Amino acid sequence: MPVIPSKENEDRAARKVAFDKEAYRNRNIVERLIGWLKECRRVFSRFEKTAKNFGGIIRMAFIQRYLRLITQ
Repeated sequence: MPVIPSKENEDRAARKVAFDKEAYRNRNIVERLIGWLKECRRVFSRFEKTAKNFGGIIRMAFIQRYLRLITQ
């Protein structure tokens, strides 16, 4: 279901789907999370070939991020 708002110069009444502000906020959170994960080189380049090892690398990235946040 699309949650991207229409542009200023578009006719908003002609749009079939109504804009859901809450869903758009949640989408923004997910997009920022994915963007942050892509900054982690090992996650972005997917050095780990198996799903189990890749999941472990993602968990390590989250732990590293959490530790960085609590020590600031």
